Amino acid sequence: MSLAILGTGMAVPGRRVTNDDLAQVMDTSDAWIRERTGIGSRYLSTTENTSDLGTQAALNALKDAKIDPSTIDGILCATLTPDAMMPSTAALIQAKLGLKAQRCLAFDLNAACSGFLLALQTADALIQAGSAKRMLVIGAETLSKILDYSDRSTAVLFGDGAGCFVVEAAQGTQMTHFANTEGDLEETLITESLALNPELTNHPSEVPYLRMKGQAVFRFAVKAVEDALTQVCIKRGISVNDLDLIIPHQANARIIRHVADKMGLPIERFVMNLEEYGNTSSASIPIAYTHAKASGRLRPGMTMALVGFGAGLTWAATLIELKEDTTCY
Repeated sequence: MSLAILGTGMAVPGRRVTNDDLAQVMDTSDAWIRERTGIGSRYLSTTENTSDLGTQAALNALKDAKIDPSTIDGILCATLTPDAMMPSTAALIQAKLGLKAQRCLAFDLNAACSGFLLALQTADALIQAGSAKRMLVIGAETLSKILDYSDRSTAVLFGDGAGCFVVEAAQGTQMTHFANTEGDLEETLITESLALNPELTNHPSEVPYLRMKGQAVFRFAVKAVEDALTQVCIKRGISVNDLDLIIPHQANARIIRHVADKMGLPIERFVMNLEEYGNTSSASIPIAYTHAKASGRLRPGMTMALVGFGAGLTWAATLIELKEDTTCY
């Protein structure tokens, strides 16, 4: 028995912010952003917190799965923007779903933009070990609260959102996982108040702004995606060319196109929806997966890969093989 995806769901805040909207508050333009990132808009929260978006994504996934929420006995939430340091965002989602009266493990996991895949792999291990039977795996972010809108190199990239899988052990799918971490001592991708630079650490800003070295992130991302796809295929004994669909972390269209060119893969095999949503960090892969499912791009018998990379530095991939007779995807 492998991990089966019973249902998926997503949620974004109500406020859509276009590139032209950002050009009203910073030195940028629609053309500048699109050329460098492929992003046209993003959704930014006004009143919604991370747990609110995670709860709505979970409700949508439960509706898609057509199952009773009371059957859930585990919740994992991948996030780098929790509601608070404690309690965990997963625990708050549990309460908002009305699941407080039952036995249900709930905790957060932070692997930045790789977080959802690490949470999915953790859920697989917990279910296979018998610690849970049916779980919600959530990636949820309100990145708008850590963006410095005077820094156009970061502020134009990110959006808020959440995505969720309902998973359990069942026939119909086969999953293979890969993950790796390389400790980042170069401050390639950080939040300011937790930086390793002593001056920043001793004098943290009031808001822990997100900072990154763009060119270094680009080089790392291309290498990481290629490595993750290659390694997960080696583990399963197949070729990267056998992949029917690739759902990558939605960071930058140029990164995805560069990976496709470098690996000799048709860009049509890659799912991209960052033009509408921007980079939603741990939420980007489940949001993209939900879109691919809704648009009919998932089908029984196909082999697909989910692949992510992020701060840490971390990178991960999950290979999903759907059987011909499956209804779980």
